[in-house]
Amino acid sequence: MPTPITIKINDTTLKAELNDSPSARAVAERLPMTLSMSRWGEEYYGNCGVGQAADDSAKELMDIGELALWPPGSAFCIFFGPTPASSDDRPRAASPANPIGRLLDDPAPLKGMGGSISATISG
Repeated sequence: MPTPITIKINDTTLKAELNDSPSARAVAERLPMTLSMSRWGEEYYGNCGVGQAADDSAKELMDIGELALWPPGSAFCIFFGPTPASSDDRPRAASPANPIGRLLDDPAPLKGMGGSISATISG
């Protein structure tokens, strides 16, 4: 069963949900958390302190609005468009990441944000 979460960045609040994977459950156990996130193309990522190995669901090609845990950086990732690794309009992670959920709201507000943000993620 999905776990509802909110992602608050400045005056923007995005509704999202975590899936029922081991990586998503590990993230949910650490909520609430405030992350310093950096932008890489149309992805924000930030170390969330969750150490998980890539699992059977790990992939590089992501969907717009997908949330993932990137094992090499223990990073919570929000994908909202193409990244420097993309070959088309779809987001592509730098290396395989574990899908952990998705945005329920339109990710368009993320496009206008800067190179680094502070995001508070809560359940």
